[in-house]
Amino acid sequence: MDKSDVTLERMRTFVRVVERGNLSAVAREFGIGQSTVTRHLRELEAALGVALLSRTTRRATITEEGRHYYARSIQILRLVEQAGAAARSARGAQAGTVRISCTAAIGILHVSRLLFRFQDRYPDIHIDLNLTDERIDLVREGVDLAIRLGPLSDSSMKLRALGHSRRLLVAAPDYLKAHGTPTTPDELIGHESIRMSNVAGSEALALRGPDGEHHTVPLTGRFVVDHGLGAREALLAGRGIAPAHRWLIDDLLNNGHVEQILPDYALPSTPLNLLIVPGRTDIARVRLLIDFLTEQAGNIPGIERT
Repeated sequence: MDKSDVTLERMRTFVRVVERGNLSAVAREFGIGQSTVTRHLRELEAALGVALLSRTTRRATITEEGRHYYARSIQILRLVEQAGAAARSARGAQAGTVRISCTAAIGILHVSRLLFRFQDRYPDIHIDLNLTDERIDLVREGVDLAIRLGPLSDSSMKLRALGHSRRLLVAAPDYLKAHGTPTTPDELIGHESIRMSNVAGSEALALRGPDGEHHTVPLTGRFVVDHGLGAREALLAGRGIAPAHRWLIDDLLNNGHVEQILPDYALPSTPLNLLIVPGRTDIARVRLLIDFLTEQAGNIPGIERT
């Protein structure tokens, strides 16, 4: 035999024999035959090349070498038990429910996919996703985290910046064919626009030109909506020109269903933040999701990391 035959099973048998002083008692404790206990001891001693116990028909007396080996064995077995407990604890940390609230449109189009990926990595974590554009009371609703697009006023929450959402001015090709394509900010005046009723300041458009000059253009139109997905449908239907987040229309832009207007004029970007309810960072599964979303947010089209 060689040192590879020093197994934890044989070490545990040796330790229990030393502590109980009786082979038959250890055999009953482990639910094995006494001959198996004897074999474990014999194989361990053969692997080590020293006698650990002096055995008689009634008792086993530890040798000097055995006494030193017993002390080290206790340390090793304790470390093994601690490692197992830590692993079980980590497994438990990766289980349970995380409640997350998210701005609706980005939640439907992108964040939900990130959460699916998160659950693929941590299959025992349940996600309770609340999609709303309303600023709900996170504590009262029992929410752990919230992803919010736009400026924030709640200073009681811990904030993790995920990035800034880039916006573009776009319209459907059919609309532009029928009404003309603006080439300057002033040419936007008089065009049909699609406005968001739940976005402050949506009645005017702020643009920064290639020379750094700022332009403010009033927006008028017959269609006003309070949801990003509604604005997306209005764009597809050719109802007018709209400022839109890149993540909202990325696929439409790539397949030619909408076109960018005035590409040399920049729209202000919008902050994307993660709000963390106080005390939730003490929960391991919540910390896992915080780190995952922080890492993955840059994969959402148009989200520029800060």
